[in-house]
Amino acid sequence: MSTEKTTRGARKLRKGVVASKMGAKSVVVVVSYRERHPVYGKVVTRSKKYHAHDEDDSAKVGDTVTIMETRPLSATKRWRIVK
Repeated sequence: MSTEKTTRGARKLRKGVVASKMGAKSVVVVVSYRERHPVYGKVVTRSKKYHAHDEDDSAKVGDTVTIMETRPLSATKRWRIVK
């Protein structure tokens, strides 16, 4: 047997704004990013919604939060609030 300890891979981090509270310990976080349009070259703002777990149930709508990728916590939640 090997005595080496396996290290976890780096988890993805995103920073976004709480868009809504879904229920107990659950929030929807909107992450916006800017990218160049592939054809026209104009910089456009895109956004994506993430369902996140809020263990302390302290995040309010409009708060800026950092979320981290985690194991599946429910049918849609794959992220949790770090701070």
